[in-house]
Amino acid sequence: MSIMQYNGSGIVAMCGKDCVAIASDMRYGIQQQTIACDMHKVFKMTDNIFIGLSGLITDMQTLKQKFDFRMKMYSLRENRPMRPKIFSNLVSTILYEKRFGPFFCEPVIAGLDEKEGPFISAMDLIGAPVFAKDFVVAGTAGEELYGVCEAFWKPDMGPDELFETISQSLLAAVDRDCLAGWGAIVHVITKKGVITKKLKSRQD
Repeated sequence: MSIMQYNGSGIVAMCGKDCVAIASDMRYGIQQQTIACDMHKVFKMTDNIFIGLSGLITDMQTLKQKFDFRMKMYSLRENRPMRPKIFSNLVSTILYEKRFGPFFCEPVIAGLDEKEGPFISAMDLIGAPVFAKDFVVAGTAGEELYGVCEAFWKPDMGPDELFETISQSLLAAVDRDCLAGWGAIVHVITKKGVITKKLKSRQD
C-alpha cells in the first residue's frame, strides 16, 4: 500500500457562477481500520479561501500550521488579505521546497477572488499545480470522483445547485472507496459569505 493511501480521503472542489465549493469526507482511519468519523480535512485560511488536504494525516497537520504561519506573516507584511492565486503559489512553493523528502499531501484549493471570480487548483506532493474551471479532485477516492464529477458538473451553477452537485458527487464516489466516507462536509463560498453543511453518508 502506498503511503498516500495509508489514511484514505476524498476531496473535491467545484466552480459555479460567482461561487465555489469544496467538500471532503470525514473518515479518520489507518488502512482499513476506521478510528473516528469527525476528521476535518478542509481548512479555512481566510474568509474566501479554503484548502483541502489529502494524504498522510500527520503531514496534513504539519502543513496546516505552516500555511497559517505564512498567511499571518503575509498579512502583517502586506497589510492586505491574500488572494486565492497567491495562496496557491505559496502552497506550491512550500511543497517544492521539500521535494527531495516531500510531505505526503496533495492539496486542493478553492477560493473566490473579488476581481477574477471562482478559483480552484490542485497539486501533487511536490507542488506541481493544475488549474481548472470546472472541478479538481484528490485522495484515494480521486478516480471515482472524476467519473461522477464529469457526469454531474455543468457550467454556471448557482450556490444551491452547486451544493447539490458537489454533495451527490462526493457521496457517490466515497461509497465506492473503502478508505473514505463516513459522512462529509461541504463549504460553499459566495460573495455573501460561506455556507457550511454536514452530510450523512450510507455508513453513518
